Amino acid sequence: MALVCRVFSAAGTGGCSFPRKFQLRFFCNKVAVSNPLLSKLLQIPNSQIKTTLDSEDPLLLNNSSFSWDTLLTSLRSSSPQKAQSVLEWRLDKMLKENKTSRDYSDLISLCGKIRNIPLAMLVFSSMERRGIKPNSSVFNSLIYTCLCSGDVVTSISLFETMMSSEDYKPNSETYDFFIAGFSSLGNVDAMHTWYSAKKAAGFPANVQTYESLISGCVKSKDFDGADKYYEEMMSIGVMPSITILESVLEGLCKRGSLGQVEEFMEFLLDAGWKINENMAEKLVKFYCEPGKVDEMEELLATLIKYNQDPQVLLQVHCGIIRIYALSDRLDDVEYSVGRMGKQGLSFKCPDDVEKVICSYFRCEEYNRLELCLDHIKSSYKLTRSNYDFLIAGYRRAGLSEKVDLVIKDMKLAGIL
Repeated sequence: MALVCRVFSAAGTGGCSFPRKFQLRFFCNKVAVSNPLLSKLLQIPNSQIKTTLDSEDPLLLNNSSFSWDTLLTSLRSSSPQKAQSVLEWRLDKMLKENKTSRDYSDLISLCGKIRNIPLAMLVFSSMERRGIKPNSSVFNSLIYTCLCSGDVVTSISLFETMMSSEDYKPNSETYDFFIAGFSSLGNVDAMHTWYSAKKAAGFPANVQTYESLISGCVKSKDFDGADKYYEEMMSIGVMPSITILESVLEGLCKRGSLGQVEEFMEFLLDAGWKINENMAEKLVKFYCEPGKVDEMEELLATLIKYNQDPQVLLQVHCGIIRIYALSDRLDDVEYSVGRMGKQGLSFKCPDDVEKVICSYFRCEEYNRLELCLDHIKSSYKLTRSNYDFLIAGYRRAGLSEKVDLVIKDMKLAGIL
C-alpha cells in the first residue's frame, strides 16, 4: 500500500481527488443490459446491498456466464454508492478465501468500471496485507482504473514506477491501455507516441493495439493514419476484429467515397464476414443523407444474397422506406413496406412510421394511408406518438370523423 500511496501522492491526487480530469470513454464504458439482480439492487437501500448479495445463489454469482461488468456499469449509472458496495462485498468474500494476485487484479479492474480509485487502492492494500506481492497484471489494473477515472497523471506515475522495478515491469497490455486511452481522447499524437514506445520495448502490435490505433485515427479524421495502420495490420497477418472493420467502414463513410464503401463491403461479404447492426447503421446513414436510394436497393439485394442477419436487413429496409417517404413516392413506399413484411420484418422505430404517415398527409392520400396503416398494424403496434401524429394530421386536414376513429382505435389498443 505504501508503494501505491507514494505514486498517488507524487501525482498530486491525494488518493481521492482528481484535479486533472479527462473525460475518457473507452474500454471502461460498455453498454449495460438489465438483469433481475440489477433490478433488485436498484430497488433496495444501499444498507441492504450486502445482505441481499449474501442471499443470492452462490452458483449464479460464481458462474462464468454471470457478468459483473454489466451489473456494475448499469448500477453505477443510477447509484455509484451501490456499485461500490457490491465491490466491497466482493472484497470481503475474497478476504475469507485463498485468492491469488489474479483475483485481486480482476477486482481492481472492476473498480475501473465504476471509476473508483480509492476502492482500487483499498483492494491493493488488502492484497498486500495478505502477503501477496504485486505483479505487472495488478499494476496494469491500477493504470486501467486511473485511465477509466480520467486520471492520466497518476496512470503515468504508475507506469514510471513499473519501469523502475524488477518485479512488475510494463508488458504489452500496459502499453495497450495507454494507446486505448489516448485513442479515446482523440489525442493521436500521444497515441502514436505510446505505440512507438510499445514497439521500442520489443512488444509487437496485436489486434487490441490496432483497434485503438484505427479507431483513434478515424475519430480524429486522420484517415491516412487509419489506412496506414490497417494496411500494416494486414501485412503482418493480424486478423481484424469486427471492431476494426466497423472503424474502417466509419472512416470510408466519413470520407464520402461511395466507390470505396462498395469495394470494402464486397471484400467483407466475399470473405464471409457478417455485417452487424452498428455497421448497418453507418451504411444506412451514409446512403440516406444524400438520398442514394438506388444504391440502397442494391445493398439490400446484396445483403439478402449473402444471407445477412434479419435485423441488419431491417435497418436497410427502413432506410429505403424513409427515403421514399421523404420523396413522397407512395407507390414505392407501399411496395417496400409489403416487401419488408413478406420477409417477416416490421418497423421498430416510431419515427419511421411517422415519416410514412407524413408522406400520405402531404399528398392528401387519406384512404391510401388507412390501407397502408392496416398493413403496418398487422405486425407493428402503433405507439402513442404515432396516434398523436395521426390526430394532428387529420385535424389540420379538417377530417374530424377520422380523428374520432383514431381516438376509438387508441381506446381499443389500451392507449387511452
